[in-house]
Amino acid sequence: MNTGQILNEIQFKAVRSGGAGGQHVNKVSTKVILMFDLMGSRAFSNEEKERLLQRLGSRLTKNKLLIVQAADTRSQIKNREIAQQRLLELLERKLEVVAKRKKSKPPKKSKEKRLKLKQRQAEKKIRRKKPGLD
Repeated sequence: MNTGQILNEIQFKAVRSGGAGGQHVNKVSTKVILMFDLMGSRAFSNEEKERLLQRLGSRLTKNKLLIVQAADTRSQIKNREIAQQRLLELLERKLEVVAKRKKSKPPKKSKEKRLKLKQRQAEKKIRRKKPGLD
């Protein structure tokens, strides 16, 4: 993943944060909205783009923009850094290739143990029966 290229392709937009605040919150735009054009990015190969499209499908807009918001602090600069970090972590997490699970068989010892328990249980049940008049 080419972090420098990704950071160059990011677009930011600052808006006013919602919620309770006071005099300051109504006049300062501290909330940051980060937009990243996934399909227009040169940081990823076509294969990586397809993987990201598949895994980020619900988070992408119709134009294939990935939007990350940050309104954690009162500082626009800190919120900008937080949004960048969130984007990079998200992309890194979604790019991971999940190793396929290899099927395994139960060990011979566990099979033997299971069969012995089964046999013991069967013998216990047989001993509980009334003696037959054969």
